[in-house]
Amino acid sequence: MSSTSASNLHAKVWSIELILDVRNKSLNVQKRKWHSAFVAIYCSRAFLKPPVLKDININTKLLSRSPSHTTISVDDSVSVPDANGFRIDQTRLTELVKAKDLNQLHELGGAQGVAKALETDVEHGIHGEDAEDILKRIEAFGSNTYKRPPKKGFFHFVWEAFKDLTILILLGCAALSLGFGIKEHGLKEGWIDGGSICLAIILVISVSAISNYRQSIQFDKLSKVSNNLQIEAVRKGRRQQISIFDIVVGDVICLKIGDQVPADGLLQDGHSLSVDESSMTGESDHVEISITQNPFLLSGTKIADGYGRMLVTSVGMNTNWGEMMSKISQDTSEKTPLQARLDKLTSSIGKVGLAVAFLVLSVMLVRYFTGNTVDENGSKMFNGSKTKVDDIINAIIGIVAAAVTIVVVAIPEGLPLAVTLTLAYSMKRMMADNAMVRKLSACETMGSATTICTDKTGTLTMNQMKVTKFWLGKESVEKEAYSSISPCVLDFIQEGVALNTTGSSNRKGYSIMGGS
Repeated sequence: MSSTSASNLHAKVWSIELILDVRNKSLNVQKRKWHSAFVAIYCSRAFLKPPVLKDININTKLLSRSPSHTTISVDDSVSVPDANGFRIDQTRLTELVKAKDLNQLHELGGAQGVAKALETDVEHGIHGEDAEDILKRIEAFGSNTYKRPPKKGFFHFVWEAFKDLTILILLGCAALSLGFGIKEHGLKEGWIDGGSICLAIILVISVSAISNYRQSIQFDKLSKVSNNLQIEAVRKGRRQQISIFDIVVGDVICLKIGDQVPADGLLQDGHSLSVDESSMTGESDHVEISITQNPFLLSGTKIADGYGRMLVTSVGMNTNWGEMMSKISQDTSEKTPLQARLDKLTSSIGKVGLAVAFLVLSVMLVRYFTGNTVDENGSKMFNGSKTKVDDIINAIIGIVAAAVTIVVVAIPEGLPLAVTLTLAYSMKRMMADNAMVRKLSACETMGSATTICTDKTGTLTMNQMKVTKFWLGKESVEKEAYSSISPCVLDFIQEGVALNTTGSSNRKGYSIMGGS
């Protein structure tokens, strides 16, 4: 501090001391109050007023006169990372794409701003080889899977087989046969007929339930295989094929014609991209996707035209597609046409058997009570009041047992079982030949097929396209004439082919069968 400033401060302090010295003088009370007020005002002004520093270059604007007038500048464009380390939460991302809110997207800085908030490099993608990064994204935003309906247990199929009309009729017959047999022949021999029927019922129910249960398990495996699509993603600057279930929020996905959009996201870049949203909205018209007007891509939709790259913002149950798929239950109990016809035939035969058994029961009861039934000795079995009650009960039991026998014999309980075993065996053999059987009815259909008619274009191919002929200017060039083309022209053609492709190769230079 300079000598001038020091002298000024010294003068102020000396003045304050003189003023404070007035308390020692004999002043009246009123003047003393005025002096006290003057001292307070003067001292406050002296301490609040900064000294004039002429020799030192200090910007006095940086000094604040009062804490109450301090201005703090806050940049609200910079968001604070949440507990998971990202600058945006899942709720905001989900609502952004579901509502297709362009205003909110602009507030976030567009797709580039969202990518920055998700710590994603739009050119090189995420660090796919870093397990901690993948795990952190799964914990923050979830995985690209959805809840499936609970699997049906074995006893569910047992109960379904038990509710069959034929089985119920046989159970009734088994109960009657057991009761009447034990009553007539005793426990030692009377249980044989009824026990045989029960054993047959248990066998039919067990085989049917086991077959349906194994079919359900096989269907779940096939469903997982068919839904496990391979998606091309950019991770650590390299395109690679990953499972659709391994996609996480922040991934950069490459899309082309025919691909299914694996998750909700935002378009990063592309050309002439249009999608078919009929699976979500029911509208068959294709929707144009552009960075400025409509950059939103919904999970489950199909790429109808063009190509592009998208930034994944929501996966799994945070998408409309995941919510919808989690509510769909796969019905594996659908019967094949042959099974349906055989069940109908079995039911018809059973009804006829019941009618015949009821008719036989009625006729035999009428003959018995009218005295037209005789025993082994030729005497009448019913003589009115002379017949004992036990003899009447035994005779009625024998008549009912005969009717039950007719019903048991008439119902072909082994027919549906034979068909089920045949179809299960056929399915197993076809799976051994790497044939994916989605429906058992396909076994019946293919068993009757003699000729397979297919489209000649694009159906049975090796997924390899070769050029056999092309036009160079006004001249047609075929395979034999390619050597006559100038090397400069060939270089231009190769560059044009390389630029007009979505194919890629890995770092080692090996070709990848992908793109178009």
